[in-house]
Amino acid sequence: MKKILTIFIAILLFIPMVSGQEEESSDKKERAKSDSVKTGWTFVPIPSTSYNRDIGFQYGAIVNFYNFGDGSRYPLYDHSLYFEYSRTTKGSGIAQFQYDSDRLIRGIRTALELNYLTEQGLDFYGFNGYQSLYNHAFENDKDASYISRMFFRQERKMIRIRTDFSGNIIEKKLKWFGGIEFYNNKIDTVNIDKLNKGKSEEEKLPYVKGGLYGLYANDWNLLPPDEINGGNHTLLKAGVIYDTRDNEPNPMRGIWTEAIFVIAPSFLSNRDLSYGKLVLTHRQYFTIIPRSLNFAYRLSYQGKIFGDMPSYMLPFVFNSPPNKTRDGLGGKNTTRGVLRNRVVGEGYFYGNLELRWKFTDTRLLNQNFYIALSVFLDGGMVTQQYEVNTANVPGTILLNNKTYSNSDFFSNEDEKPHFGTGSGLHFAVNENFIVALDFSFAFDPDKDGGWAPYIGLDFLF
Repeated sequence: MKKILTIFIAILLFIPMVSGQEEESSDKKERAKSDSVKTGWTFVPIPSTSYNRDIGFQYGAIVNFYNFGDGSRYPLYDHSLYFEYSRTTKGSGIAQFQYDSDRLIRGIRTALELNYLTEQGLDFYGFNGYQSLYNHAFENDKDASYISRMFFRQERKMIRIRTDFSGNIIEKKLKWFGGIEFYNNKIDTVNIDKLNKGKSEEEKLPYVKGGLYGLYANDWNLLPPDEINGGNHTLLKAGVIYDTRDNEPNPMRGIWTEAIFVIAPSFLSNRDLSYGKLVLTHRQYFTIIPRSLNFAYRLSYQGKIFGDMPSYMLPFVFNSPPNKTRDGLGGKNTTRGVLRNRVVGEGYFYGNLELRWKFTDTRLLNQNFYIALSVFLDGGMVTQQYEVNTANVPGTILLNNKTYSNSDFFSNEDEKPHFGTGSGLHFAVNENFIVALDFSFAFDPDKDGGWAPYIGLDFLF
């Protein structure tokens, strides 16, 4: 809640943005006189602050630069440059740059993304959805079954570099797509010593064999030895996109459908094995009340079509530009209300339904500004399981002088959809820069997590 209030206040404080005007011909200047059209360069700064008693105090900033050119294509921009930098006092952080333009190379849309992400407590709940059990009591230090607040966590340091290109096959409708992504993943158990530094004895985290990930990797031998600490992979992508949307940030009508092949050849990784994935995603948008109320839905299947996928590459959701590659199913980017990375397997299906209402659309401090309210239903499930041999898992497990059974961690239950629902507020400046505040909860809080607030940028899809 502290983070939500901070972002909300920041929006109000930083609405006055800096805008520059390019030199224009007389006819273009006439068009630029329209109050609703932006031209030249504009940027939006947003501070990023939050606090978590284990991860520490977060500090940083987000800045997005847009160049609208002569304004003739507004709200479509010529160039977008996005910068994000944040750190926490315990070592987690985001250093990110994104560039998007269809004017850098004539006739081709270019998207570039550079990331260095360090996470001291990345979610890890096992594999195959409901076949791996989640028990909130294990991370609740007020409960008798408490193990550790970091029990369902792992450490990850990741470098990701992505370059994507797309161009027209049929003007403004059918497009080709190609790209390349590089991943350097370093995986480990949570550094409890680092997180405990400066804590009182009552607040310190207990040492529990590296949490659930440590049990999977070291005690139960559920992961291949060459996967335990991560690895390097380069992914090659190719596909087609059918796009008839009338507006990219928040379409009122149209379709976006894509089919993408993702190939990870062994000669571009540190492993001898290759794998391939198929990504099929369909988005559609309907106008209910012109300019103010619309309905949107998204359906996506992503699954392995050949080869051997390492466990640390399972929790990624692939999209064509300008959408980003996301962490796995669950959380603010895929199935809100469900825990991040709760639904992890070699293949999965997910969907989203969302109703969006712009109840304020005005000019404020010489900027175009609207606020939208949304209600949504999200769901997803594993469709292809990651093979986990639990033969080495003992029948009884001793942790923190407490005894647990095998059935506390694994289930023979069939996988089924994980659902979350909720509502959100979206603050949009000049149509493109959108801050989203979503409030959601899972249908099954005992197995998928409880009430969850999210802060992010843009509509979900």
